[in-house]
Amino acid sequence: MPAGSPHSRSSSAPTGNAASEPAGAARSAHAARPDAQGTWLGHGVPSSPTMWRPVLRLLTQLASWLLALLILFEEWGWDPLQHALVRLSARLRLRWLEPRIRALPPWAALALFAAPALLLLPVKLAALWFIGGGHVVLGMLVIVAAKVVGTAIVARLYTLTQTSLMQLRWFAVLHGRWLAWKARLLAEVRASWPWRLGRVARRHWQRRWASLRRG
Repeated sequence: MPAGSPHSRSSSAPTGNAASEPAGAARSAHAARPDAQGTWLGHGVPSSPTMWRPVLRLLTQLASWLLALLILFEEWGWDPLQHALVRLSARLRLRWLEPRIRALPPWAALALFAAPALLLLPVKLAALWFIGGGHVVLGMLVIVAAKVVGTAIVARLYTLTQTSLMQLRWFAVLHGRWLAWKARLLAEVRASWPWRLGRVARRHWQRRWASLRRG
């Protein structure tokens, strides 16, 4: 058939398209490959984990702040709640249990010390169930009540069982590490600008409240 006929032109056209498609796909794949810094060429979208580092750093800071606030709450309520529990046990005539708790061997003291966390776990799960069911206020109140009661019981049990617990070498080591880590965390929080700003605001409102009371 003559080379210039319409049939020859129509039959050769698909061959050129088929040949150009793999070349275009190769160019597209070449343009979309990641470079050495983890950025996808042709798109400008970073694919390396470095893009998540600021987010992870922010989440870590928020978690540290929440944990520090929790520790500060426990330290604030440790002695007052423990004394309130002592007065309650005196009213209920349960003070006779304290010498027996002090005399427990180390492993029995450890089991008793861990019991409140296990006993309050269903209560906290129920609080989460309330929140999931739309009863947010009720769930939060249950969580706060469980935290207050748990702090009071753990503080008193710790005072009564500390001597026995320290006889467990691994517990004594972990206890020392926990105290050192807690001190560093609280020092960082107290040195931050939100904490200092809060202390200034608290002193300001205390002076203002005192002036209002004096009239």
